[in-house]
Amino acid sequence: MSFLRLKQTFRLASFSMDPTALAALSREVTVFLSPFLPHLLALTKDAAKQAAEAAGKALGADAWNQAKTLWSRLWPKMEAKAVAVEATQDVLAAPNDQDAQAALRQQIKKLLNENPELADEIGWLWGQGQRSRTVTASGERSVAIGGNVSGSNIVTGNNNTVGSH
Repeated sequence: MSFLRLKQTFRLASFSMDPTALAALSREVTVFLSPFLPHLLALTKDAAKQAAEAAGKALGADAWNQAKTLWSRLWPKMEAKAVAVEATQDVLAAPNDQDAQAALRQQIKKLLNENPELADEIGWLWGQGQRSRTVTASGERSVAIGGNVSGSNIVTGNNNTVGSH
């Protein structure tokens, strides 16, 4: 089924028309793709395809499949822009560098803003992945989080006290 057919079937919200939604989508996709970049870029090299598949699946089969799908839609257009390629390489070199991620996020946001249909497709794909994600807490006192947690304290154990000093 083509994306246009899916778009008609599900009547997608337009991410390209809402700057706030576009910024949030760019941020979430960038953070999600960052740990997969070495493996996604290796997929373009024939000799490394099997190793990239195995390494990517080690990060979680469902997440790996979503990363490949998102990347297959983003990379062809990003590859045509030298600054987007450079931003991608910077995140590849330093995946936890927030400045590098911000540069890549900006390039993804520009790309999605310039390509409204692509923005809508990435938004739909991202939403599909979010709905199908399963989170399991396994083990004594483990914590499972199915979304973003920031500015929170997560405490496990007995007789713990949380407060500000």
